[in-house]
Amino acid sequence: MPSPPNSVRQRPTPLPHGFTLIELVVCLAVFALLAAIAAPPLSALLERHRAIAAEHALIHHLQLARMTAVTHRKPAVLCPSLDGRSCSGGNDWSIGWLVFVDRAGKRTPEDPADIVRNDIHPTSSTLRLVSTRGRSNIRYQPDGRSAGSNLTISICSKEGTILAQVIVNNAGRPRSQRPKTPQSCVE
Repeated sequence: MPSPPNSVRQRPTPLPHGFTLIELVVCLAVFALLAAIAAPPLSALLERHRAIAAEHALIHHLQLARMTAVTHRKPAVLCPSLDGRSCSGGNDWSIGWLVFVDRAGKRTPEDPADIVRNDIHPTSSTLRLVSTRGRSNIRYQPDGRSAGSNLTISICSKEGTILAQVIVNNAGRPRSQRPKTPQSCVE
């Protein structure tokens, strides 16, 4: 017997929406497990990227100092600095650096107007930048050369491993290198 045309059909009862507490706990446990597995590789990746950023910033400032010397036709200096107004004289570049025109030849800014750029804490607090002993700054001549011995600035991890190096030759040209095998960072 067919149903009458005006009959009302019953709809099924809707299911409740949302999550149960057990489903939520299981999802959070899986998420926590995946985060614990992924954290060490991500922190190493982050440290490598910070080292690359520090390397690029240092090369940029070396090129800026060279360009300043050529443009102003006066020697220009790039040196580590604690306060952004004077050179620190040490070989620790982690604290910051300073580019200035060296009009008097004293390797220190005579006038605040001589300061071209200063960067205080330009890198991550987990990185250490250390230059070779005996050369605490780099001085570019008006022709763009940097007389003296080569300068190597090592970018080191908090564990003391070299992540990258910036090397300036006697001609004043910076280049970078990254060691293929782990090397110890020496001061």
